[in-house]
Amino acid sequence: MVATGEDGAAGDLNSVKLIRAGLRNVGRARRELDKLARLGLGSQGVDLLLEYLGHACDPDKALEALTHIGEESAGPGAVTGWALDGSEAQALQEHGGGTTPLEPSGVNSALAVGPSSPAGATPLKSPNSSHLGGAIAPAPSLPGVAPAPAWPGSGIYEPGMQGVGTSVVGAEANEYGSELSMSHLARRPEALNRLVLVLGASQAMGRLMQHRPALVAAAAHGQLGGASLRQEVAHAAGAGKRINYAPAVSALRAGYYRRLAAIMADDLRARDPVAAQPQVSRALSDLAGETLDAALAIARRKVPGADSCRFAVIGMGKLGAQELNYVSDVDLIYLVEPAGPETGSSAHDLVETGSAIAMALQRICQSVIPGVVEPPLWKVDTALRPEGKDGPLVRTLDSHREYYGSWADNWEFQALLKARPVAGDADLGERYQAMCDELVWSASQRPNFVYDCQEMRSRVETLIPAKLKDREIKLGAGGLRDVEFTVQMLQLVHGRTDSSLRVRSTLDALDALAAGGYISSHHARRLAADYRFERVLEHRQQMWLLKRTHLFPDLGSHNQGGLKSRRKLTLKDLESNEELSRLSRAFDLHPDELVDRYDRTRREVRRLHLAIYFRPMLPIEAQLDDDEVSLKPEAAKERFASIGFADPDAALRHVQALTRGLTRSAKINRILLPAVFAWLGAGQDPDMGLLGWRTLEERFGNKSTYLGFLRDSSSAARRLCHVLANSRYLSGALCKSVESVTWLGDDHLLEPRGLDSLTISCDAYLQRHADDMAGFADAVRAMRRREIERIGLGWLSRVNDESACLEGMSDVHDAMMQSSLDWALQNQKRQQGLDHAPARICVIALGRYGGREVNFNSDADAMLIYEPAAEADDAQAGAFARAVSDDLRAILGSMTLSLEPKVDLDLDLRPEGKIGPIVRSLESCRRYYQQWSAVWEHQALLRARRAAGDENLADRFLFEVADPLRYPASPPSVEQVAEIRKLKARMEAERLPRGVRRDRHLKLGAGGLSDVEWTVQLYQLEYAGQCPGLRTTSTLEALDELKELGLIASKDAKTLREGWRLCTGARNGSYLWSGRASQADILPDDTYTLGAMAVYQGYPAHRGADFVNQLLAAMRRSREVMVRLFYGQ
Repeated sequence: MVATGEDGAAGDLNSVKLIRAGLRNVGRARRELDKLARLGLGSQGVDLLLEYLGHACDPDKALEALTHIGEESAGPGAVTGWALDGSEAQALQEHGGGTTPLEPSGVNSALAVGPSSPAGATPLKSPNSSHLGGAIAPAPSLPGVAPAPAWPGSGIYEPGMQGVGTSVVGAEANEYGSELSMSHLARRPEALNRLVLVLGASQAMGRLMQHRPALVAAAAHGQLGGASLRQEVAHAAGAGKRINYAPAVSALRAGYYRRLAAIMADDLRARDPVAAQPQVSRALSDLAGETLDAALAIARRKVPGADSCRFAVIGMGKLGAQELNYVSDVDLIYLVEPAGPETGSSAHDLVETGSAIAMALQRICQSVIPGVVEPPLWKVDTALRPEGKDGPLVRTLDSHREYYGSWADNWEFQALLKARPVAGDADLGERYQAMCDELVWSASQRPNFVYDCQEMRSRVETLIPAKLKDREIKLGAGGLRDVEFTVQMLQLVHGRTDSSLRVRSTLDALDALAAGGYISSHHARRLAADYRFERVLEHRQQMWLLKRTHLFPDLGSHNQGGLKSRRKLTLKDLESNEELSRLSRAFDLHPDELVDRYDRTRREVRRLHLAIYFRPMLPIEAQLDDDEVSLKPEAAKERFASIGFADPDAALRHVQALTRGLTRSAKINRILLPAVFAWLGAGQDPDMGLLGWRTLEERFGNKSTYLGFLRDSSSAARRLCHVLANSRYLSGALCKSVESVTWLGDDHLLEPRGLDSLTISCDAYLQRHADDMAGFADAVRAMRRREIERIGLGWLSRVNDESACLEGMSDVHDAMMQSSLDWALQNQKRQQGLDHAPARICVIALGRYGGREVNFNSDADAMLIYEPAAEADDAQAGAFARAVSDDLRAILGSMTLSLEPKVDLDLDLRPEGKIGPIVRSLESCRRYYQQWSAVWEHQALLRARRAAGDENLADRFLFEVADPLRYPASPPSVEQVAEIRKLKARMEAERLPRGVRRDRHLKLGAGGLSDVEWTVQLYQLEYAGQCPGLRTTSTLEALDELKELGLIASKDAKTLREGWRLCTGARNGSYLWSGRASQADILPDDTYTLGAMAVYQGYPAHRGADFVNQLLAAMRRSREVMVRLFYGQ
């Protein structure tokens, strides 16, 4: 390049200078700079431009867009640039355009003051008075028509949008053209700088500017006029009865985008964009409010009968808190009331008119409208209204009050924290605000309030696709929503008694919380800085395409990670990432530095949530850092109550006891307890959980390393808290053996051990206690207790599913039964001085034990059979067998031998039941079943299998005696089927405990376990003789086979399976929760106990109503199928 000559060409542009400015395509940059110099920028202007490009987010795109603007401003035949042809000028005049400054007296009074503000509504504050120094004052909007550029992406996409003209080329070009020429910009460095920064940060705004000189002027100069947006719209709408609808909407949107361009320039020009973020969000919120007010004025003129009602628009979410983004859904709620008693409108007419106004307002803001030449603004979201998308679009104030008083969920009160009137009737908006204040600041006293809000936050996080979890600036872990949730929970908990916390803005709330002593000032500063940084990240990402997004740049294979450890990125990965480079330049950071700062911020936000919400609940003497705060007693009680503690005073006493002194356990507790509070608060009974934690500490704290283990294993500590807060039985079991706490850190140790492993342990007990019945009984029963504990811990920790639990518990019973029988045989041989046993003995499992469906509290249904050994007479063999059976029953069930929980060996299903001998010979069994047995006893044999003892004897009984009866060659007779049905009906009538409703008994009730099992067993009796696949003792295996054979429809089989599974899970969950076997079969009425049972089915705590609805519905469906299949009705 040569030096500047008379033609105005650019001076020397060497590659180093261009590269230092951040330009990547050096050749193209030279050509564009030379073109701009010739268009009037000149050599000195180019030097300034290079300096400004060095601070732009994308210098190449900024230079390209500026060149297009320069060419437009100096187009062929133009005097001042952007000249109008005849048709455009005519269209402008038809649309009511003009260039004269607008005065209130010259506009339609209905729009300037008008129907959107009856009863003296207070007009909205103009962005002119925003915290950005008045740099976004509006300019006159003069719509015209021009070809549509590429759609900039406002976040609204609708069919047919690409066919709508989006360019405005009007008389404004003549007004601003001379001020926007390259020669003019060369003389106004600040204007050039502002324009370049916007073009480098927003490709979408740059495209809009190519045909809209007013946007260029707004970005470059900021202060362009004094008319409000409402006045501009009124001027375009016209003064006649019939509104100039399309010009008015075009004027509204054009005015919005001009102001947006000015805000962008102010934001990008700020020395510290992170510090300026709150003012930017406030300016964006003010702009949205002013836009809604003007849109409402248009809507009221468009809707017939609008004068009959008062209408208010309530901003929610970020708009309500004045924290709006560049491109956000605008969350709104609408209120409507009669304009006065004389209107005579019915409630239906009122809502209908209000809905029409609301829909018209939304269309103005978000839809493609024929004749409107500007793109839509943003989507209006009304999902936060009462009943959400299923509710009416508008309501009266009384209707809102009734809904929140009777039907609203807890999270809806949290949403009301941000509510603020933004447009329409000021008095109506203030009345709504007063109602919200009354509701919001008492909401923390509602049952499970904080828990429900926490659960909703967790649910949102789980819905993020895995590949986006670490890119989500807003919803991801350590993101904006974490900050907002932490702050809002503290406001709602303590704001009930401290009015200084009743503010909407997140940052204002942080200041108030620190001033009130609820969090430390250090933590408040750090969290505020993190929040502002993440908001700026979000803003810069949205600016580029003016599109709603909350995602950090795509890092390819490194998208996942960064929260728990640093990502391993290479320069090669980063250098080619244009999106990351552009965002990094916005913060004056290298790409790797930005990624590191983003991840560090997320980690700190996650850590600060724990430090801010839970650590101050420790007493002051237990604080770890000088800048920590300790809550006053009343505030601490409020916070304990907020996370579910029913007795905050007791909780405070526990915490003081756990953290007092200089012992090792006290030191570790000071570290662990903040997290423990959070984890216990997620359980059904935090009080029980904290008491269990203290009991464990007092029992083992100073004598064991378990606390250190929990400190070093976050998964084990979390699981322990989950157990302590959700299971009285397992909490008690953990206190008997600290070893089981360590299982929580290893999934493998929580899995059922298997029969072989259990048998090895039992054989060891047999040898160790060969002549000590009490010692042996204590050992095998303790093993059963530990295995219930292991399997229960695994189930509650989601390591074991329900079927694994049933199989595992059945193996425990089998191992216990075999070793107990072995001990009894050896003991009787020793006592009687025998070398060989005079009888072979086996245990036949029946019922749920036979089906390998043993619950945590199941007894052991069984039958004892013997056969004389060779050369032994029947009398000797019988006496020996009876003595062995007595020992067996004592080992398993004697209350005097052991303090460990007993196992009831239930022999009631033996031949002749309770009046028959405890143990029978094989031949006696054969005779009984052949000659005297009833059909229901054949049915009971469907569950028979060998559990322990002589295998040959058991096989002979099953093959020779049981199989011909349970798998008959011909189906049961009509009389036998009728007998089975009659017995089932009698059981339903007689065996149900007194006072228990039929729909509340999990075993015998309508649709309960018995219904499913008897249905399956009747089909087995009918078809197992011909279908070997049905010869199984398992209910679910038989049900699956019946479905495969087509004997039971797939839908019916699914219904029966679901009912059986839910009832079984509910029984097990009830027992682990309460530790009381007597109540395990009965479905309680109180939702609190039901909430605990629901946890075992995968529900969050406090969801008892949801769980019982699912269970009862499944039982009803199961009963309907059973009645049809079993009774044939």
